Amino acid sequence: MGRARTLHQQIPLAPFFLLYPMEIVITAVGPDNVGLADPIIHDVTRRGANIAEIQMYDHDEAAVFAMMCRLHLDQSQFHGLQEAMRSTAAEKRLEIRVWSPEERANKPNLAICATLLEYTPRAILEAIRDGRLNANPVVIIGNRRKCEGMAKEFGIPFEFIGREDGSADDDAMVRVIDRYQADYVVLARYMRVLPPDTCWKFAGGRIINLHHGLLPSFRGLRPYHDAYAARMLTFGATCHFIVPELDAGNQTIHQTTFSAQPGMKLEEVIRVGQQHNEPECLVEGVRRVCDREVQLHFHRVIARSKS
Repeated sequence: MGRARTLHQQIPLAPFFLLYPMEIVITAVGPDNVGLADPIIHDVTRRGANIAEIQMYDHDEAAVFAMMCRLHLDQSQFHGLQEAMRSTAAEKRLEIRVWSPEERANKPNLAICATLLEYTPRAILEAIRDGRLNANPVVIIGNRRKCEGMAKEFGIPFEFIGREDGSADDDAMVRVIDRYQADYVVLARYMRVLPPDTCWKFAGGRIINLHHGLLPSFRGLRPYHDAYAARMLTFGATCHFIVPELDAGNQTIHQTTFSAQPGMKLEEVIRVGQQHNEPECLVEGVRRVCDREVQLHFHRVIARSKS
């Protein structure tokens, strides 16, 4: 069984006195083989990159290789790096993405994924419309068509990736995200579990999820029911980054709670949570990411340096 490998300070770093104004994230996913990471690492170090984080994964049984590298590089090298990675991708049969949060730092592109509930995706769109969230909603992706009308209401393309049984075409989802050049993927009560390879393709803090319960206490698909059964009087929601390994650690961006009066019915608890608490939690979490207040580093949420 393969497992993730996190490397600390094993790559030669550039001299400390050099400054690299552009943060870049490279992800590579494909069939496992020898020497896949070498050409990527050699190219970025040859360009004088300062490597801040590397994670790699190989799954022997599935013969899958995945890698995420976060680095800092002079912005003049960015397009040359993209071209070089396209050549490496073709040669090594890998999917390689070269992305920088600084390309559209003032107004990043959002791909909003939804299933049935409109409250949370609508809250994101209203916050953008009202100027409370600096972002550009480029597409709404759905495995059901419930939110298609909302997309038309806000003048945003809707891409349907559902199958007849309600499951999602994960490969189609990846193609849509790439086609619309989304910087961040927002799972606004998108009720499907993303496969690990999708998570790796957009690793490094690009996938934001809204969980309708307080983590880590109430996981799973029915957190309201579980908290209610535990006789809780405080319910909540959690906005967090998605990482390829489930339960890999604390990726919480923001949490909000609300109190229930003794004897309050479960149905009323769920209504208050879905209509009010969850949207508030997700909007603030997405705002923190879009305003670059926080970032994901080695599976932990940290405050982003203001330097």
